[in-house]
Amino acid sequence: MTRLHRLAVSSALLLQSLAFASSEPCLNGLCHFTRNKLASRTVASELGPQLSKNCNVYGPDDTQFGNCTARYDPFFTPKIQMVVQPATEDDVPKIVEYASANGIPFLAMARRHGMTSTLSEFDGMQIDMSLLDKIEIQPDGKSAILGGGVFAKNIMEKLWDAGYVTSSGSTSCVGLLGPALGGGRGRLEGYYGVVSDSFLKLNVVLANGTAITVSETEHPDLFWAMKGAGHNFGVVTSLEMKIYPRGVDTWYYKTYIWTQDKLEAVFEASNAFHNDGNHAGHHLKEMAFNMGSYTMIPSISETEGVIFWSFVYRGSKEEAQPYLDAFDAIEAVSTEDGNVPYPEIPGVSGTGMSSALCDYGLNHVHYPAGLKVWNVTTQRQIYDLYNEKIREYPEFQRTTVNMEDYSHEGVDAIDPDTSAYPWRDRGLLSFIAVTYDPNPALDEAAIAWAKETRDLWNAGAPDLLPSTYVNYAHGDESAESMYGYEPWRLEKLRGLKAQYDPDNLFSYYNPIIPNMNPRSTHESNFQGRQIGAKSRSRGQ
Repeated sequence: MTRLHRLAVSSALLLQSLAFASSEPCLNGLCHFTRNKLASRTVASELGPQLSKNCNVYGPDDTQFGNCTARYDPFFTPKIQMVVQPATEDDVPKIVEYASANGIPFLAMARRHGMTSTLSEFDGMQIDMSLLDKIEIQPDGKSAILGGGVFAKNIMEKLWDAGYVTSSGSTSCVGLLGPALGGGRGRLEGYYGVVSDSFLKLNVVLANGTAITVSETEHPDLFWAMKGAGHNFGVVTSLEMKIYPRGVDTWYYKTYIWTQDKLEAVFEASNAFHNDGNHAGHHLKEMAFNMGSYTMIPSISETEGVIFWSFVYRGSKEEAQPYLDAFDAIEAVSTEDGNVPYPEIPGVSGTGMSSALCDYGLNHVHYPAGLKVWNVTTQRQIYDLYNEKIREYPEFQRTTVNMEDYSHEGVDAIDPDTSAYPWRDRGLLSFIAVTYDPNPALDEAAIAWAKETRDLWNAGAPDLLPSTYVNYAHGDESAESMYGYEPWRLEKLRGLKAQYDPDNLFSYYNPIIPNMNPRSTHESNFQGRQIGAKSRSRGQ
């Protein structure tokens, strides 16, 4: 580790480095003259004098490097040459300006949960936002200032203890902004919309190091883009976000485990619950979230997956019961229920800090689909394929097929044209996560299974164009499936891209304009990942 405040090297070194950088325009995010292979010690000595005293630079030989670069999903891994940790918001523009001027690709991260293949095209500097973790409730009790590195668990707990809630993703260990910049789905969206619908203003660092404030009154077009396609435009160092009175003291939850012979009854009951895709007529705002999965539980069966399902209700058991009667009528292997404070809901419903969703180091090969109703025949096909693949590849035992059903009233209430998030009409999110210890010999089989499952979901909804929640994307999906098929959406996004990031430096997370520069691509990508990268140019 190099502590930047201990460096006594003159800032003249930085000026000298910039003098040698090319003055010519950059092409696809890298200048003609690039110093993108600088050692971390050189970066520390040149950049250090400009930054605050508690910043850090880590190189591959530093003991903290592994902790800073460990990923939830190492399947598609960016190649990190060095890690720079800003200690204050003011550090971030200086870091970005330095990296941009020296032709060093940069990628801002907080919790390192990104799962898309496009991340594997990155080779450069990681900006680790984890130290920017402030949570400041404003005096009027209507908003909070949040640092760019905050994550769901900390936000939920601090706000709850003060009498408030706000929208965040459903998994405790995931950062706030990673999901939110792609729209952000969560347990409170029935009340307040997707996570980005609660944005009031964002402090954003552009690709050239310029820091701006983005809101409905300042750069309003960019504010629109940041709510659904924000990964393409800048680094958010902090934001002001709406907060809301926390309401009831406890939430009710109930989980079920069913054997496969109950599959048709479960999905028929689920479709009836949300009225076959028409959310009117049901008390879905309080029934905040229900989520199911096909999973292996060896104590129940070593050869067949089971159906796990969890319901979460903002209120009492008595209030929730009418909506659960149909599911109670389906004989279960086991059930569990109770009332807990909202911050404990992730832990009891399978998305807490100790859940598999927060375990780092396993491959998770994803493909998603957005739906309006469950096709029961398709769900059986996907289940049968699940058992078939587990028998063929026992190494995939930890794989889950996941079905998410969010309450939708708050999402429906917002005009879809007011943000870049395009999929307000898709209440159901499904994805497969083929999960296994890293093993290149299994990679192509994992990709093939995941893609086949996604294709079954889409084939089972022939009246819908395939949609991809950008935060669940594999990375080879078309831009239209992630950002919307209405032509004006991508036209507007690409026009804003030309204005705010003309060199396409923000192009490593499911970009609206792919990064075509081979110097930013891993030479060590295995064949399956190369296939994924090539297919992006063809769309789907």
